[in-house]
Order: sequence, then structure tokens, then C-alpha cells
Amino acid sequence: MIRLLTTTITLLLLFLRASTESPDARSIQILNESGRRVDVSWIHPQTEELVLQSTPDVLAGASFSLNSFVSHSFLVREMPGKKTGECEGSEGECRVDYFSVNENHDQVILIKEGIEVEHTDSKSIAVKSANTLLDECKSKADRSLKNIDNTNNPVDPLHVLDTLTACVQKGVATEIERANEEIAFQAQVRKNMASQLENYTCADETLNTTEAKRTETWRGKKVSVMIDRPASKIHTVENFLTEDECKAVEDAARPILHDATVADGSGGSHKSDSRKAKQAGIKVHWDKEADGDLIARLSRRVYDYVNHVLPFDIMEDGQEDLMSIQYFGRGPEDEKPDRYMPHCDGDCNGMLFKPGNRMATIVMYCEIPKVGGATRFRNSNVHIKPKQYAATFFSYIDSETMKMDDGFTEHSGCPVVEGEKKIVTQWVRLGVDKENPWNSFNTLGIKHSDAENQ
Repeated sequence: MIRLLTTTITLLLLFLRASTESPDARSIQILNESGRRVDVSWIHPQTEELVLQSTPDVLAGASFSLNSFVSHSFLVREMPGKKTGECEGSEGECRVDYFSVNENHDQVILIKEGIEVEHTDSKSIAVKSANTLLDECKSKADRSLKNIDNTNNPVDPLHVLDTLTACVQKGVATEIERANEEIAFQAQVRKNMASQLENYTCADETLNTTEAKRTETWRGKKVSVMIDRPASKIHTVENFLTEDECKAVEDAARPILHDATVADGSGGSHKSDSRKAKQAGIKVHWDKEADGDLIARLSRRVYDYVNHVLPFDIMEDGQEDLMSIQYFGRGPEDEKPDRYMPHCDGDCNGMLFKPGNRMATIVMYCEIPKVGGATRFRNSNVHIKPKQYAATFFSYIDSETMKMDDGFTEHSGCPVVEGEKKIVTQWVRLGVDKENPWNSFNTLGIKHSDAENQ
């Protein structure tokens, strides 16, 4: 009976997970928990030639996404330490392990200590979920049985079976409801994007901000809620900052403006041809907050709003500086306009949050361009046209499961064609403090001290 229930629940969960996936392609998430740098190579099925997939190497603690197909095989290889130039295998040998993409979905490759690969997928996850559910239901049935024994009444097997069945039905129904909600949301997003793709682009200046799901108020300010999912929230807040606050930030930034950079995928950053903006990090003088310092007042409002939305009680200690960013339009004939390509501010792979990483962003608009400069969340079909003194807030963490967004807050900055776009951005991190400030982590969310020792 129990074995039959386990099989049935497992098949249901597998069906729900696989119902919207393509038949052969598989997306693989690789998480390096080995404590060593590794690289990942595809093994050519005919020649057995190794084709490097991880560029750069995968640092310890980092994650790596891989798109592949069923039956493809890969080699995971330990890399020599930067300081010693040696690996930690027998006689300094670099250890290796292998994995192959199977037919199941939601595959996660965990590279464990000793460069040992642990492969999980939709089937193993479904079996684990089924066993967990049945263990809970068996406990309820046992309690029901003990209650009957305490009354000295005859044991009714049907009553115990009904208790077990009702528990299983409720658990499966919950899983189905969650899966159906996810499928329905993604289907609707895809439909909206497909129907609006030709007109709703950065080139369409007639496109206004996406209509909100609902509106509410915060401290008298209108809040438009665009997306409100557990791990993906997008809001706009009108009149979030003042003209005086914008001027204070601009004055502080003017002498230290420099070319903007983007993350390079290896823990550092570099300049980009598509991003010609200027930026400056603005330190907040919290000791002047009580005296009415405008920048401190603005920054306090940022953290107040983050704590209004998320239950983390975020403090200012260890957080990144406010960032003043300025984009400049050079006219419609510019072949390489100033823009910010699609990206995520933190991890957006649906995996567990890494302490010290970013988990929310607020973008505040001080000056808006005449043409261009919209922010587009393409996977959520949300288009936000900048409005002076307004703010766009988005978070990318589920506060209950601590899993990250799965791409719904990926966003881009449309080209600034005419005029200037001046914004103030605050990236908000979880797990930083005075002893572990934001700059003790690289752009992969790994502590510099840990990365240097790999």
C-alpha cells in the first residue's frame, strides 16, 4: 500500500515538473561545493575530445549554468591552487569526475569535497518529496491509532486508512496547485510577450509603463505593484525622492565620476562598449543623519521601504554605497547608444541564496531623458518608463524558502537617445555587517579571501 502510494505521488510530481519542458534539451545547474576551483568540459561522443564549457573556471561556492541535451557527458576537473600550483589529489594529481545528462528535469550537479559529483534531478526530488509527504502522513495515522488505543475501543482499519488517504490527497493537491500556478503564470507571460513583441520594444516611444496589478500607498506615496511573486517583486513608487536630495547626490558625485563597469563573470568587472555611462559611489554619512543630511535621509528611506516589503530588518551596516549613474544621449543616428544590456543584479537561477549577496534593488530617477531610457523586465513583460523623482524597486529572493528569483527580474536599460538620464541606485545585500562589508565579496558573491586561496 505504502509503496503504491509512493510510486503514484512520484509519477504525479514528475508529470507536473516535466509538463512544459522540451523533449531533449536540458538546463543544468552546477554548484561547486568542493572548496577548490574546477573547470567543466563537454566530452565529444565520437572523438572524446574535451571542449571547455566553463570560461572562466568555476570558483568554490560559485554556480554555473549549462544548457545541454540528454545523453551528453561532461568532465569536472580540479584546477591547481593559485598559490601552490598543485592540486590536492594523490601526489598532487588533479582529481576528476564525470556526469551525464539524463532524461529527467531540474538537474543539479553538486561538486562535493574531493571533486565527487552528486547528481540530483526531478525524479530524485520527486521521490524525496513523496517520501517526506508519506512520512508526515504515516505519523498522523500513527497518532490516530494511538488515540483509538487510549479509548479502549476496537481499532477500525478503515478509519486509519482514511486518515492516511486524506493526508496524502491534501499533500498532492498542494503540489498540483503550486505547479499549476507556476505553469499558468509562465504561459501568460509568454503569451503577452509574443503578442506584444513587435510593438513593445525599446524603439517604441509611445509605449508607456505597464499597467499595475494593483496600487497601494506607502507614507502617502503611490505604489504600483507590477509583479508580486514569492521570489520576484517589482514596484514603482512615485515621488520617492526630492529635487534637493537629487542635487545633493549629484554634487557629491561630480568630482569622482568615472566610466561605468559591468561584472565580467569571474568575480571582477570591466568596461563595456554598450555602456558608456558615468558612475560614482556615494558614501553615506550616517553620523550626520540626525542633523538632516539629505543623502542620509534618502538612504534611510531606501532601507525603510525594503523592510516594508521584505521581513529581513535590513540595516545600513556593511551595505554598498549609493551609486550615482549618468547616461547621455547622442541623438538617433548614434550606432552604439548608451544602454545597459539584459542582466540580473543578483543570482537569478532559482537556487538557494548565498549569504552576503544582493537580494533587492532600488533605482531612483533624478533626471529623465527626452527619448529612451526605459527599464524593461523582459521575462515578466514589464516596461517602466522613467518618471522624475519616482523609484523602481525589485527584489529577487523568496523570504520563506530563501531561493532566488528564476529570471523574472532580469532587466535591461533601453538606450538613452536624446537628453540625459541621471539615476541613484542602491543594491541591497543580506548577510553583510561592519565585520563583513559588501566589498569583502566579489561580483560572484564569493569572499575575496576565499577566492584568493583557491
